[in-house]
Formats: sequence, C-alpha cells, structure tokens
Amino acid sequence: MENIQMMLKQGAVGRPCAPVVKTGDKVKRGQLIAEPTGLGAPVHASVSGVVDYITNDRIIIKPDEKQSDDYVKVEGSSNLELIKNAGIIGQGGAGFPTSIKIGPKKDGSILLDHGYILVNASECEPGLAHNIAQIDEDPETLIRGIKYVMEIAGADKGIIAIKKKHKATIETLDKLLANEPAIERHLLPDIYPMGEERAVVRECLGIELEPNQLPAAANSVVINSETVYSCAKAIEDKKPLIDKNVTVRGRIKGGNEAHVFMNVPVGTTVGALIEKAGGLEEEFGEIIMGGSFTGSATTLDAPIMKATGAILVTVPFDDLTGHKMGILVCACGGNLNRMMDLASKYKAEVTHICYCKQAQLQPNGTRKCERPGNCPGQVKNNLDFKSTGCEYVLIGNCSDCSNTVMASGPKMGLKVLHMTDKAMDAVGHDRYRELTVSKAVDQDLNVVDNVEVE
Repeated sequence: MENIQMMLKQGAVGRPCAPVVKTGDKVKRGQLIAEPTGLGAPVHASVSGVVDYITNDRIIIKPDEKQSDDYVKVEGSSNLELIKNAGIIGQGGAGFPTSIKIGPKKDGSILLDHGYILVNASECEPGLAHNIAQIDEDPETLIRGIKYVMEIAGADKGIIAIKKKHKATIETLDKLLANEPAIERHLLPDIYPMGEERAVVRECLGIELEPNQLPAAANSVVINSETVYSCAKAIEDKKPLIDKNVTVRGRIKGGNEAHVFMNVPVGTTVGALIEKAGGLEEEFGEIIMGGSFTGSATTLDAPIMKATGAILVTVPFDDLTGHKMGILVCACGGNLNRMMDLASKYKAEVTHICYCKQAQLQPNGTRKCERPGNCPGQVKNNLDFKSTGCEYVLIGNCSDCSNTVMASGPKMGLKVLHMTDKAMDAVGHDRYRELTVSKAVDQDLNVVDNVEVE
C-alpha cells in the first residue's frame, strides 16, 4: 500500500491545521493528527501506520501492511460536538466546517427559526455518480442524518433536492418519506449548476438570494448529501471523517463509465485510484480533480481530500497553435487562472478576456453569479471577441449561459469551445452547447423529463 498524504488544509476555505504528531510516531486509523489553528476542522489518520515525514502542508503516513476496519472513536457531549470533533466539512464544495454551518449563532441561539435543511443530492457536476450510489445503497441513514442536522440547526423542515432523472432513487426515497412528514423531496431540472447553494434555495423555496447572501438569509442551510451521511456516522458510530466516496471516469482502460469507489481513505493518491479503475489510456489530455466545471488540473501523485468528489481523465486537446482565442469567464465555471491553463493546453493565443455580466466581483476577489442557471444574453461579449480578431471562444458557462453564447457566436463566425468539452468527450456526455428542450419541473414523476440530459 502506498503512502497516505494527509493535507493539513482539507478544503478550499480556512487555515491549515497544526500537526499534533511527529515523524516516527505510530498512529492508528481515526487518530487525531492535526488540530485547527483558526477556521477549519481537525484531521485524523485515515490508515494505521507510522508518520514517515511532515512538510509544511501535509503529514505523510506509511501504512501498516494489514489494515483493520476499526478506528479511534471521537468523543463529544452533544451531537454537534461529535460532528465538530469528527472533522466533518462540506463534501460537495469548498469544504466549510459543518459544525459551524449548522451550529448556533454567535449569541448562542439556534441557527434557524422554524427553517429548512436543504439537502443537495443533485450530483450537480455532469458524469459523477457517487452521491446517488450512496443514497441507493443506504437511504435510511440519509433520513436519520437529516433528522440529526434538523435538530441541531432548529429546522422544522427537511427537503431533499434531487435531479428528476434519478427516478429509481426518487421512488425509493418517496417510500421512506411517506412516514416522515417533516421531510420531503424536491425535483430539480437536469442542468448545471442546480447544486449551487443559491440555486438550491431558489428551486426549493422560491427565494432569490443576492450573490453576497448565504442561505441563512432564506432561513435555510444547504448541505451536501454525503456530508449528511458523515454527520450520521459521527453521531451514531463516533467515526471521524477519514473516508471519501469518489467517482473516477474518462480515459480509463477500465472503460469510460463511472467507476464509483466508496470509503476511500482520505490521502489516497489520484494515481492509485486511476489504477484501481483500470489505469490510464495511452493518450489523454489532462487529469482533473473535482468536477469538469469547478475542478482543476492535477497530477497522479496528488492526494484526494475530504472535499474531493471526482477524478476525471480527459481526451487529448486539439492543437490550435497560431489561432487567436477569447476567454469568457463565468462564475459558475473555472476562474481566470483555470481558463488560461486550458487555453495554454490548446496552445492558442489569448487575445481577449471578458466576464459574464452576471459574474459579480466579491470583496474577497472571487466572483459569484447573480442568478445561477438563469443566464442573460452574451451578444456584447461575442461582438467584443469578434472585434478583437478572435477565431475561437473558450467559455466555462452553465447550461443556460452556453445556450446564450451559442445563440449569437457561431452566426458571427466564432468557433465556441466549452471548458468541459474534453471531459465530456471522455465520459460520453453531450458537449455543452444549446439547450434543445425546456420544460418546467413538476413534482409528479409522470411528467416528461426536464431540460438537457446529463
């Protein structure tokens, strides 16, 4: 078994943790090995072994040859404290500490006043399958986990937001929910980015939040379904967050269907998971850690973290040497650095950069979409691309925004590429171009399917 690399910062938010072990220490699976130094969550060993060495950003553990399913259990005097001590963070996004997300307000009062726990079971990124696989395998624990989170946050209602295409999963959930009056499910259209938290609030509650508003402004909390399971395991089994469910897919010798691996030790390398799926095809473009929209290029020796959902291997990039390219940056897709990285892989000359007019700049330097999934026209940006001599346009927009780019770009002679093209080709998914169908979401499963099958 290869060395396990436990990153001291497991999500995109917060500060790195401080090691509480040293080189040469013997550690057990589940043992605390690093504590928060500010905003963050504790890190626990995902395997039993010896601390091989420690760097400024990770603890490397040499695993014992034989591993047990046993683990060091966390302690806590309340369910919230168990979640905190278990190091639970969001497992479908930036990795914000869950105990803070659902815990009391600063004045000590409960977070929600007869509000809502909105469970994001949308599996938002195209081609992923581990969230739905977990629900199919054990829907009962999801229901119990929702109840725990509702009680902690003070919510009266729980809503499971799931894409309508998962009919078998929905039917299973509906049977369980028939006896759960406080929990219901809401059907989402099959478009990206229905898992964005403000989109979940809008779809489930009909409340349009501003880009700088959190779901709490709608008396709600949005929490990923896998995170709910981790909360239940922390409360019922005293288990720290040391395992992760991951989808591996793309240019894999084992086939381009979704390879779902459950309970993978956090800190396992990308290369090890790809080998488990069959190994790399001879020719490929890049390896993405995360989804095709919000993930970033990675390497075989990089470790997965608590917030890692997928590893995607793309088809090779076209060689656009000598061609001029414009970049349209969208808040729902890759940031400028990611888009420039992709342009460099196409070997194109970037001559113009612009932002979607709904991608509002935030005080921290990031951008958020004003209305995720509901996009304005892009004629002005396309005109700017044309006037600056661009032949190609690289976009990272959501399903609806791709539609608006395509409405005018090709008519101007622009060749539109989407940042997800090579990943979608690799997983056998249609490229993001034009929405061909648009039908309202209905809670009745007998109604025809929604826009765009993913």
